[in-house]
Amino acid sequence: MADQRKQTSPRHATPDPAEGSGSVGGPPKWNTEEERWAAVETALELARRRGDFDNLPGAGKPLEGIDKPRDPDWWIKQKIETEQLTGIAPPVFQLRKEHEKLDETLDALPSEKQVRDYLDDFNGRVREARRQLHGGPPVVTPTRDIDADVQAWRARRDAHAQSDAVVDEPSRPARRRWWQGRRGRQEA
Repeated sequence: MADQRKQTSPRHATPDPAEGSGSVGGPPKWNTEEERWAAVETALELARRRGDFDNLPGAGKPLEGIDKPRDPDWWIKQKIETEQLTGIAPPVFQLRKEHEKLDETLDALPSEKQVRDYLDDFNGRVREARRQLHGGPPVVTPTRDIDADVQAWRARRDAHAQSDAVVDEPSRPARRRWWQGRRGRQEA
């Protein structure tokens, strides 16, 4: 008798495969790929009719990078570029980039002590990167000669100070003042 109740009770009924997933409120289970594509197309069409795709940023503009070769890491490169993230590259690449702009960085420092401290820190990071055994690209960034770089920093700083001191004014002919012109006319 208990077996009969289980079979006839709606709570224990087996779902009909023609009705879908058989669970109320759960995700639908489509049997074929065509049914899935039809559901996706239907959802897109309903969203289009509701206006969910109206006034999206970039509407009517060409896709960026469509003519570039396919890159599997395009999304992370784009994120780094748009967020202007720094410090996430391997130390080897960071040191190369820093080495390229080292003179500009040094010129922005106000004192010789700060220049020496910065160069000492830079050389320490280069040596540490050479000791790393993690693999990756080789460290080709040279260490810097602190004394030579300080002398170059002084020379650039002195040259910049001299160029600021010399002000080139364009030579213009002396203008006659309006009262000088009248006085000359009155006397004549």
